[in-house]
Amino acid sequence: MKIEIRGVERLSFRERQVVALKEMGYSTDRIAKQLGLSPSTVSTLYNRARTKGYEVVIVIPGHNLALFGPDEEEEGKE
Repeated sequence: MKIEIRGVERLSFRERQVVALKEMGYSTDRIAKQLGLSPSTVSTLYNRARTKGYEVVIVIPGHNLALFGPDEEEEGKE
């Protein structure tokens, strides 16, 4: 799985960190501990980033979803 954040150029460095971790499923408390911030600061950064607008795109290869067999997926790429 790969995560792409579109519109990231509008976010500060800390907002990017918080958004990336939040979109990967980490809790506010875990992010706060990881970044050495208070949970309220993490929430503020996340809410500020959301108002600036960004879009998260998750790219999941078909084989990870068991949609194609190994041979069928290679055929589709040709």
